[in-house]
Amino acid sequence: SPSSAASDVYKRQMNNIVDFRRTYPDRQFNGERLKIARLWRDISANEMADKIGVKRQTISMYENGKLKNPDIGTIQKISECLNFPFKFFVEDFNVELEETTTYFRSLLTTSKKYIEEQESKVTFISIVYEFLKEYLDFEPLDLPQIPQGCTPEEAATLLRKHWKLGNKPIDNLIYLVESHGLVVTDFETNTGDVDAYSHKISSSNTETYLIGFSKNKNAAARIHFDLAHELGHILLHDWNEGLSEVKEEFKELENQANDFAAAFLMPENEFRADIGNYANKLPYYVELKKRWKVSIAAMIRRSYSLGLIGNDEYQKMMRNMQKQGIRKVEPLDDTLVTAKPSLLKQAVGILLSQGVFTPTELLDELSSEYGLTLNADDLENLIGLNRGTLHENSNPPQMKVNLKNFK
Repeated sequence: SPSSAASDVYKRQMNNIVDFRRTYPDRQFNGERLKIARLWRDISANEMADKIGVKRQTISMYENGKLKNPDIGTIQKISECLNFPFKFFVEDFNVELEETTTYFRSLLTTSKKYIEEQESKVTFISIVYEFLKEYLDFEPLDLPQIPQGCTPEEAATLLRKHWKLGNKPIDNLIYLVESHGLVVTDFETNTGDVDAYSHKISSSNTETYLIGFSKNKNAAARIHFDLAHELGHILLHDWNEGLSEVKEEFKELENQANDFAAAFLMPENEFRADIGNYANKLPYYVELKKRWKVSIAAMIRRSYSLGLIGNDEYQKMMRNMQKQGIRKVEPLDDTLVTAKPSLLKQAVGILLSQGVFTPTELLDELSSEYGLTLNADDLENLIGLNRGTLHENSNPPQMKVNLKNFK
């Protein structure tokens, strides 16, 4: 009969379902990893549900931990749909990282999903850094103690003094930051709203800061200001409390970081001397940009804050930039360049070129010992490696770097 035939089909289907708990008794499906992978691939919960043949609510229940240990066939579909390894969804980190604040620029205007996407990547980069530290000695974190109540201008002066920079322009801020024990990375995002972030990496044997900036920005002047802005957060603000989402409080933190960046990149005495009597001459700032590698808009703002021009002149110059179409894309943005982040890239290059790991062994070690299983392409993209670096048929890069010796 039709009903008995349907019953037979149902029984055969049930017999083909493999019980996750019997096959992986020591593992549990990690719903948080499903959400991370889905956000990385920019796939909505509805799209995900359609692709693997479940209800939208089922995806939410998986991610929230209300439905645990789906059958292996479902996990396989999730893995194939999102192009993440199966093991990624049934593991958790083997490293304890302290929870600390992540400072995001444009936090109040950026979609929550994009913030969550970057926060997961920040955590993964922190895990990779912990892994690399097992084999290489990086430069220790080298930052000055900033007295409580210090102004952004004073903090910028202290950092320049501590790093022995004098008052001259900074030609390569990325290299400078990395050489003092901080980690810099650039990142891809599905939105233009996330400019940059800073995050404290803190574990039992590590303390440093990670600064990330968007690959959507390729102008040296804007990258330098973003990095200096994040240095302001690192030196001036509390890393043990959650970041306030109260608009006025958040704007105050951002203003302080901006003031720090301006003072750090454009020290008062040297900048005043360069401006001379041309503070209200827009074309002159194009010439200054070649020397200072700071945006024209930021230099005009610095002139205003130092009292070199008044508010009326400042507003007029900003309007002129808008009329000339150079407010968002300035002169020299396509010609002034800065270095790419290289610390993590060089570290991996050393391990491969010295035969410590093959690409496959490196990926396996990160998976088995640290609970982070990623495809080669995703790990390359995450930490800025050249495409193909972690593919087995690639030639190990020969790296000559300033990292310390192997442990």
